[in-house]
Amino acid sequence: MTSRGKIRTPVLAAGGIVLREASPLIAIVQLRKNKAWVLPKGKLKPGEEALDAARREVTEETGHAVTAHEYLGEMASETGAKPKTVRFWRMRAAAKPTRKLMRDVKAVKWLPLDQAIGKLTHAHERAFLQQVGADALRTAGRPVGAALADTATGLVWRVRSWLRGLWRGHA
Repeated sequence: MTSRGKIRTPVLAAGGIVLREASPLIAIVQLRKNKAWVLPKGKLKPGEEALDAARREVTEETGHAVTAHEYLGEMASETGAKPKTVRFWRMRAAAKPTRKLMRDVKAVKWLPLDQAIGKLTHAHERAFLQQVGADALRTAGRPVGAALADTATGLVWRVRSWLRGLWRGHA
């Protein structure tokens, strides 16, 4: 709450932990305005679903077409004037870019998990990637059927994603 007792509505955004096709490298992007290294993400447009926004934003910021997979969780921060909530999915990027980077992005780096964590500018993004990165890599390294058939991992991911979607009204 603010000093006047008003509740500040968070800005809603979406993005991805993006893995390059056929490699365990993760995408991070450098913003042009402040040179910060961040996870690819962006604000939802009015009426836009979070998953659609995540695909759009990641494609714009990395230049790669992507496919979305498991929901990985959300990250909350209050770095600007308003609190911000970002929902993330594991994504797989095409091997080669399909478009130019958006003007706001200066560069894209594809790094191993530990280097990507270390390169991120903001502590809350480093903590989030540290928390979900290993699971995203582990799940991505399996054929689609194997990941879903594995009772220890696939079933947990499916139930977890379903419950999160249900909780947010997306199931």
